[in-house]
Amino acid sequence: MKILGIGNAIVDVICKVDDKFIAQNSLTKSTMKLVDEYEFKNLLSSLKIEETVSGGSVANTIVGLSQLGNEVGFIGKISDDDLGNKYENGLKKESVKFLYSKKKESTPTGTCLILVTPDSERTMVTFLGTAGKISEIDIDVSSVKKSEILFLEGYLWDEGEPKKAFEIAINNARKVAMSLSDLFCVERHKLHFIELVKNKLDITFANEQEIMSLINTKDFKQVIEFSKNINKLIVVTRGNKGAIAINKDEVTECSALKIDHIKDLTGAGDLFASGFLHGFINNKSTKESLEKGAEMASKIIQIIGARLS
Repeated sequence: MKILGIGNAIVDVICKVDDKFIAQNSLTKSTMKLVDEYEFKNLLSSLKIEETVSGGSVANTIVGLSQLGNEVGFIGKISDDDLGNKYENGLKKESVKFLYSKKKESTPTGTCLILVTPDSERTMVTFLGTAGKISEIDIDVSSVKKSEILFLEGYLWDEGEPKKAFEIAINNARKVAMSLSDLFCVERHKLHFIELVKNKLDITFANEQEIMSLINTKDFKQVIEFSKNINKLIVVTRGNKGAIAINKDEVTECSALKIDHIKDLTGAGDLFASGFLHGFINNKSTKESLEKGAEMASKIIQIIGARLS
């Protein structure tokens, strides 16, 4: 297997809202907030659902890699319920090997409410459900060992069982890539993430805001210096400024593709990672990998949701 992803198995529920809705519900635009089941249902009760799709950051990336013709798998914890069955079937339709045996859990399958404002930004409200209870016994270690790259998400990192699951996966992997996922995650787990980026990860994906928060700087030149010093591959998306990869002393940049009409930024980072990793595992140059990432991101922001059909 080329790439195995481990992440939150979340069903995305996409709704259009205005900025007033974001403010009234004390949400911070473009970030993710964790809520309980009651708060999730309360928010959803007043909204019209545009689309429901099997989601989760790593799962989106893995599906993108499958669509590009790569052999991939995914591990994520779901319950044997209606949403869990839909989730599993959604991955199988995309030719992703789902390497988790679901059973009836006390907590339902996780759900993420993706609120899309008129400026195409997305604000996420997540009820993790059973996805957030992933543990080391849920990790198929033999599949981790057989895959060329293990791909993880910062969203999954938490103290207790998820952290143990993360660690057993990392310790058995040949090569590890991870997305920092969200500013909320970076600020919550900063010390752990710095340790991971410096010592455990071979490839780190982040946007400009996340990586600058991680190293406590407002100067992007410091990001380049930090990346060179740790001698790892750091890939940073910079919105309309494009993307940059720092690999040891080599700095490679790629422009963003011009898009006439952006519909929804959901999944832009996830699909960028699909394109980059596709290039990386197929021995393309760093420049070609960045360009493939930019191409995939440009396609996904022209549709609603985080999956290309």
